[in-house]
Amino acid sequence: MLSTIIQASENFCTHQIRTLHVVSDEIPKTRTLIAYIDIDTHDDKKHRVYIASDVNFMQRVSKLFLEEDESDEETLIDMTLETANLIIGSAKVIAEEAKTNTYTINTPHFEKIDTFDFEYDQAKCILVEDDVFIIAIKEIS
Repeated sequence: MLSTIIQASENFCTHQIRTLHVVSDEIPKTRTLIAYIDIDTHDDKKHRVYIASDVNFMQRVSKLFLEEDESDEETLIDMTLETANLIIGSAKVIAEEAKTNTYTINTPHFEKIDTFDFEYDQAKCILVEDDVFIIAIKEIS
């Protein structure tokens, strides 16, 4: 599952942000905007997928979609939720096309702006220049 979400995230970086990126195993302890989406796999397991990014990454997304040079906190939260929806939705389609570990997605929820300190089973970090984007998955059932 993480592989399809990483693939969708890389597609987002390549085709939307249009910037080179690097995938890393190191999860930084920096202040991030954190949202999650619960997903239900077709083998009756439930997972929580966290999307966390630093303010600069989400401002980059806000500039792309809203053409705002300096977004307020509420807008950055909305962009975090929308980014989670776009990436996890894209990963769902990738999984369906590959016929591997398909799932349904629920509504994204905003958690907090703080250090990413949630327990997780798997995680990766995507670096876009100096900006940070974290994807983490935790089985919750």
